Amino acid sequence: MNNTALLVSVVTLVAGSALTWTVLSSQQSAALPASVEPQITAEYGQQLIRDTSLHLGAGQSDPAKRYAGNNLDCSSCHLESGQKPGNLSLLQAASKYPTFSGRDGIVGDLTDRINGCMQRSMAGRRMERDNPQMQAMVLYIEQLGRQYEAMGESLRTASEPPAFVEPDRAADLEHGAAVYVERCQICHGVNGEGLKATADIADGYLFPPLWGQDSYNIGAGMARVLTAARFIKARMPLGNAVLSDDEAFDVAAYMNAQERPAMENLANDYPDRTLKPVDSPYPPYADPFPVEQHRLGPYSPIRAYNKKP
Repeated sequence: MNNTALLVSVVTLVAGSALTWTVLSSQQSAALPASVEPQITAEYGQQLIRDTSLHLGAGQSDPAKRYAGNNLDCSSCHLESGQKPGNLSLLQAASKYPTFSGRDGIVGDLTDRINGCMQRSMAGRRMERDNPQMQAMVLYIEQLGRQYEAMGESLRTASEPPAFVEPDRAADLEHGAAVYVERCQICHGVNGEGLKATADIADGYLFPPLWGQDSYNIGAGMARVLTAARFIKARMPLGNAVLSDDEAFDVAAYMNAQERPAMENLANDYPDRTLKPVDSPYPPYADPFPVEQHRLGPYSPIRAYNKKP
């Protein structure tokens, strides 16, 4: 197959309910010479979200095009490239923007949101708005929105357990450690280091690291215990999401209590401190509660304080 043929992609409407694409495999992507410029297509955007490390991280031969600071993929959190309904699905993401971001203090669009992920979840740097890779990812997510509109009601329904209900207590790190050993360690490693796809880190991970220097930084949404617990309850263990609310809460707190990359200028987040989530793991706050309580709970006293006259 020649290089031109490798770039050909097909978009089809299947039975009026779902869109499918023919995309390059990771091996085909890596085989393309540097002189071949990618096309700005939804298919290419899907590749970037599926194989982020390969295209925007360690696998990218041009340092100027390396935007990811770790070797995670967007699909590490947005499972099945965001095509699966439910927690952290991208199917409806485009319809939510533009919207006001309390964290940034501005009305932001989908490009701004992706850049937030690049700087935080990917521990990297912002991409230019006219960057072809950014445009392709936006196009893919917009295409997912059209896919969602074409899907029948049964396909829109997430196959997940009941939504996470926050325990009214502080997280128990000792119990979280036990849950991790029993339920998570087999995939994510004894030390949260994840499982690499191959010996070459450019190929990313089969199971992502949950802490350490190749994981998301403290400014990421997943570094918030309630955000992490909602995802864990809905999706983990992968293919067999059976954790209780208490187990999800405690293991999320244990995971986020470990060392991870820092992020600069976090004090600039949430210009209006009253909009800062109760589980934000870094100060400053609009309330007098300690950092540890924001990281572990209980959260009901913080909410009660913030609602005081």
